[in-house]
Formats: sequence, C-alpha cells, structure tokens
Amino acid sequence: MPDKKAIDLTLYLVAGSDGMDESVFLAKIEDALRGGVTLLQLREKEKEGGALYEIAVKVKAVADRYGVPLIVDDRADIALAVGADGVHVGRSDIPVHIARGLMGADKIVGATAKTVGQALQAQAEGADYVGVGAIYPTTTKVKTMLTPVSALKAIADAVRIPAAAIGGLNEDNIDVLKGSGFSGIAVVSALMKSGDAYKAARGLRKAVEMLRGKG
Repeated sequence: MPDKKAIDLTLYLVAGSDGMDESVFLAKIEDALRGGVTLLQLREKEKEGGALYEIAVKVKAVADRYGVPLIVDDRADIALAVGADGVHVGRSDIPVHIARGLMGADKIVGATAKTVGQALQAQAEGADYVGVGAIYPTTTKVKTMLTPVSALKAIADAVRIPAAAIGGLNEDNIDVLKGSGFSGIAVVSALMKSGDAYKAARGLRKAVEMLRGKG
C-alpha cells in the first residue's frame, strides 16, 4: 500500500474554472503551484461526471509535476478514477466515514466544519483535516455562512487534526488569524483571480508562514 502523502495546509488552493478557458485555467494553477501552493483541490460544482473526469486528469498532471497532492471536491469516484490523493467533503456531501471507506486508508479525506462538534465528528469518522469558514464573505458560487475566528480557535484547540481557515482570505487580511491555531489557509479568489498567480502565491505563502510562526 502506498504511503499517504503528507498534508501541508500552509497554502491550500481551491481551484475551479468557472467558465475560464481551459488552457488559461491550467496555466493559472501551474503558476500558483510554482509560487508555493502546498495542497490543491479541484472544485467544479457545475461540471458533470465526464467533463469533470477530463479536467481532473489534466489538473492531476500539473499537480504531479510539482509534487503537490490533488484533492477532488465531493466526488470520491472521480478522485479514485484519476488517482488523486484524496477527496474533500462538505456538510451536504457524503459523510466522512463513507468517504473514508471509499477512498481507503492511504488517501486524504478532508471535511468542512463550522463548530467544534462537527470537527470532532469529522475527526472520529476519519478526516485528516478540517476546513473552517467562511472567515470573510466570498465571491465564489458556493453558499457560505460566516464563521468567527473564535470558532476556528476553538476547533483547532479541540481536535488533533490540522485546521485550515477558508473564506475571503488574502495577504491583506490574514492577520485576523493570529493566535487561532490555524495550520494554513484555503483560498480561491486570492490566486485564481490574481493577475499574477505565481507572485500572489509566493507572497501569500510567506505571509502565512510568518503569521503562523507568531503563534
């Protein structure tokens, strides 16, 4: 059985094409990976199975070039079909324990949590990490409810698995996470809507590492 890839949540890119030309989408992901993204999630809420599989194959090829684990949002079947490193399940997706059973012990399973209870349940069911948010309002199509940093801190204190903050975060506003016990940040627009994803990723990763080092 292959070893599960190490989970580094420092800079977690959640990428969706959202009508973007495929070549531009893949190039933007590659620029972000070159810039320091440590974990990549493919989140395509609008694509059906066949189209999702096709883009997942291409995204995995890019991720593999940089040795960055690829997580597929929601779709364990697609993750398994393309040999991705794991799956992320939200509150309205399949339960964590079902995802774990489908993926096996050697794959990464991430879960969304907004409360300590949800985070503890995800941990008990086999999640490797939790994503907590939205910290700030987001511009993505995914419906979100704001989560205070105090809830992030409570979750990070309560669970053994790492917690990533998500939702509207960028280099200018991440200071709010200081002292929360966060392991990293998950971002969409900060990189996917940046004019220079490489430069944005470099700056954001450095900022996260500095902030996390301050406790």
